[in-house]
Amino acid sequence: MKFSHSKADVYVPDGGDAHAALARTTHLCVIAHQDDIEINAYPAVTECYGHADRFLTGVTVTNGAGSSRTGPFADYTDEQMQTVRREEQREAARLGQYNLQIQLAHPSADVKQPCHAGVKADLAAIFAACRPQVVYLHQPLDKHDTHVAVLLRCLEAIRALPRDQRPPRVLGIEAWRGLDWLMDDEKIALDASAHPELKLPIMQVFASQIAGGKRYDVAALGRRQANATFHTSHASDAFTEVCWALDLTPLAHDDTLSVADFAAARIARLHDDVTKRIAKLSG
Repeated sequence: MKFSHSKADVYVPDGGDAHAALARTTHLCVIAHQDDIEINAYPAVTECYGHADRFLTGVTVTNGAGSSRTGPFADYTDEQMQTVRREEQREAARLGQYNLQIQLAHPSADVKQPCHAGVKADLAAIFAACRPQVVYLHQPLDKHDTHVAVLLRCLEAIRALPRDQRPPRVLGIEAWRGLDWLMDDEKIALDASAHPELKLPIMQVFASQIAGGKRYDVAALGRRQANATFHTSHASDAFTEVCWALDLTPLAHDDTLSVADFAAARIARLHDDVTKRIAKLSG
């Protein structure tokens, strides 16, 4: 299995054939950085973990060169950081029993180009070679440019497929903006409480990030617990930990639907809800 960048990495944790692994994918997670799956899409991991009939394929689009670094990683070059993060992602895939882990190794600047030939070809090849039941992507309300760029490139690849080959369900996961503010009928609760023995180890393999100045492990668990408790004020908690997702399926199947308009409509609904509530209670 060959991709456009010379440093692209394809890892099959069980040692099988990569083409066969991609073809049997039931859950596909295509995200920007090493650790985005484990921090922000943990429910995708647990949906497949320990199941013989569910297969998670993770795709990391960028090379991780621009990550924060302090402590033991303070003096690492971008080249050294890429090597470390590549191996960390492989270890997470092994721990999480992933079906397949692909790291495309593109610089973030290339991903931000709508017509970059290598990025376009790689994503087109991946989406064409599998028929996942559900795809996990970033979401358009994220504030990280690379996350939004990866989402847009993925939607371009999906929309290039024949309609009968497009994934039936596409979800956008929260990251550099939470999704707790969405109207309740627009957000999807993904149970993040399964396999408690796995959730910390699978994040803590990313020592370059945690020891490098970002306590993603602590922050991710706190967000998941807060999501569960603050979901509703008048009912007992249905889950102990929740990751919020936004249904992006309309964007995958309606080529005329603008991503910007789709995102703006979510913001407009929040605006209307806030202003109407204040008006109702103002006397």
